[in-house]
Amino acid sequence: MRTLITNIKRLCQTEEGNENRQRVSGKDMAAIPGIDHAWLMIESGLIHSFGRMADIADAHANEYIDASGRFVLPAWCDSHTHLVFAAPREQEFVDRIKGLSYEEIARRGGGILNSAQRLKDTPEEALYEQSLVRLYEVMRQGTGAIEIKSGYGLSTTEELKMLRVIRKLKENAPVPIKASFLAAHAYPTDFKQDKEGYIKLIINEMLPKVAGEGLADYMDVFCEEGFFSVADTERLLEAGWKYGLKPKIHANQLHYSGGVQVGVKHHAVSVDHLECVGDAEIDALMGSKTIPTLLPAAAFFLGIPYQPARKMIDAGLPVCLATDYNPGSCPSGNVPLLLTIACTQLKMTPEEAVNAVTINGAAALELENELGSIKNGKKANIIITKKMPSLAYIPYDFGNNPVEKVLFKGEIF
Repeated sequence: MRTLITNIKRLCQTEEGNENRQRVSGKDMAAIPGIDHAWLMIESGLIHSFGRMADIADAHANEYIDASGRFVLPAWCDSHTHLVFAAPREQEFVDRIKGLSYEEIARRGGGILNSAQRLKDTPEEALYEQSLVRLYEVMRQGTGAIEIKSGYGLSTTEELKMLRVIRKLKENAPVPIKASFLAAHAYPTDFKQDKEGYIKLIINEMLPKVAGEGLADYMDVFCEEGFFSVADTERLLEAGWKYGLKPKIHANQLHYSGGVQVGVKHHAVSVDHLECVGDAEIDALMGSKTIPTLLPAAAFFLGIPYQPARKMIDAGLPVCLATDYNPGSCPSGNVPLLLTIACTQLKMTPEEAVNAVTINGAAALELENELGSIKNGKKANIIITKKMPSLAYIPYDFGNNPVEKVLFKGEIF
């Protein structure tokens, strides 16, 4: 099966010849390589070839798409979500409007504990069905790879239920999905006075079962004051490594928690959130392979300070963006809206923001050899935009879906 996309206004994020960018950092994030007035050939679900319309040679295909006036770019790679959950938490949204903080809501049994109770009351099949609806919604907005966390179970039975739902999504969705084991998201009510007991439960009971069923790719911990300390996080990450689960952790959302440093020390794939980042955190990240992943849509929704993206990019870091789609602090997996927030609030340029959710997003999912750029042999997970004057129009036209067509493995979704 061959699909030929022709008359592309601009083909974005191209890599030609032996070029093989694994991620882009610092000042390099300000540019997106591309070809004006281009064509793209897809064969058997992979990018076969591309070039300028003036140079097109073999135009034979089974299907033709005219992309006149449109941009074509790799699908978004959303490397941090909690897409599997049982119910929304709109009452907490109202509570925050009335002045309660995120921490105050959590102390009252809201937040993560609220979601844990709702999840316990929801059958596995129902959880799968509503999660599949959410997944398809974000795919229509251009998401072509995604990470999904557990963490609303907070017991062996319920964490395994969540991870099995994620596995079923993996098996039935046409996009790559990575799973993170996040039992260390909060302390369940039964263990509020026995935090050591809960950590031992995760290490001695949950982890062997998760690994035994092959349910997770990563080990995640919410390293934050009032949740899991640096010492707790170290124990949990070391335990995860013993089962082959690489770290991918929540860090520095509410405080300078030490989460960035412990993530780098334990070779985390990424450290995520990063509202609280200073010179010490940037110094720790410099020279490491750990990717700093910013979640500004959560900061927007919670009304807390944004991440210092400019300082991080100017220091030379490879910044990634992700949605943090979840029922409490960011009930949206809308990547185009995320790009708007990154541009308007974090002062990232449109090019930096797009790099952060394509090539760097793929790297934060360890899919940089499959997705994130237009390169021969990579998966044809492709966005075709609506007609627009420039790439900057995507974050500029906020609230609207810029995607006209999205292709996964070369097939129109």
